[in-house]
Amino acid sequence: MDDNVSLARIEKDSVVRKSLKEITAPVSEHLTEFRSFFKDTIKTDVFLLDQILRYLHKQKGKELRPTLVFMTANLFDGISKRSHIAATMIELLHTATLIHDDVVDEANSRRGFVSINKIWKNKAGVLLGDFLLSRGLLVSLENKEYKLLKVQSKAVQKMSEGELRQLKTAGLFNMTEERYFQIISEKTASLISTCCECGAVSATNDKDQHELMANIGMSIGIAFQIRDDLFDYGMYDIGKPKRNDIQERKVTLPLIKALEHSSKKEASHIRALMKKRKKTSKNIDEIVDFVHDKGGMDHAKKSMYEYANKAIEGLEKIPESQARQDFVDLIHYVITRKK
Repeated sequence: MDDNVSLARIEKDSVVRKSLKEITAPVSEHLTEFRSFFKDTIKTDVFLLDQILRYLHKQKGKELRPTLVFMTANLFDGISKRSHIAATMIELLHTATLIHDDVVDEANSRRGFVSINKIWKNKAGVLLGDFLLSRGLLVSLENKEYKLLKVQSKAVQKMSEGELRQLKTAGLFNMTEERYFQIISEKTASLISTCCECGAVSATNDKDQHELMANIGMSIGIAFQIRDDLFDYGMYDIGKPKRNDIQERKVTLPLIKALEHSSKKEASHIRALMKKRKKTSKNIDEIVDFVHDKGGMDHAKKSMYEYANKAIEGLEKIPESQARQDFVDLIHYVITRKK
């Protein structure tokens, strides 16, 4: 299944693929202002901390999460100071979780840079993550943003539960499709859902709209994670993938779907290969070929499109506007991005 061939709603709503820069143009000035606000928020006179933070600033990602906050606010009464506070709180939380993840995973790199825990050791990485989380708490309390704090605290709980659930499932090697969706809903989608909900909270007092955007964000987050999982098995339009999930024995949707469409003997063999702690290149190629041959990629992509369409259907409950079309374009970017 090519990226240009998808479900009808996807085809109908977006014929031209836009770059992320084009999509985020309406909020680009706010993103610039956000970066300054974020830097000011984490200023410190502790030399080592300041040194690590300066290194951290170089690792700017796509800024998808603050972008979601601002683009959601634009669906309602527009971007305000509350939107910037929400975006900053979320970025502090997101960055802290990435740093802590690198410590837990003993990662050597992040976004093309040597990881913080690799340079300054695990203790510094953990303490930096704690510092960022504490700054997020203080930002919310200093601005009396108790609603935003409550929404984001729930996300932290869900993310932690998802991580622990995945640890248990990985140890037992008993991943099912139901467990997979539960885990990615908690680990990844809960924070993207929070971005959309907080963006709505910052721009309207309508609780129904808050709930609507939280649900839309959840669908976007699930689609986002499926796209990530597809990368590991090699999409049709990207270079050679790293196969990290396969090496780390993570069972994701493409493999789950492929196993569903195989004989017991084939499934048993592939599971045995996945369980190996040290896989040869031949082992990995065999697993990847199996997933492609059994339709795992196509079935997973179909699920991804279904969640993207679910988000678009939710947006139809909001009055038509350029901001709504911009949001639809962002959803398309999420499921067609190359990395």
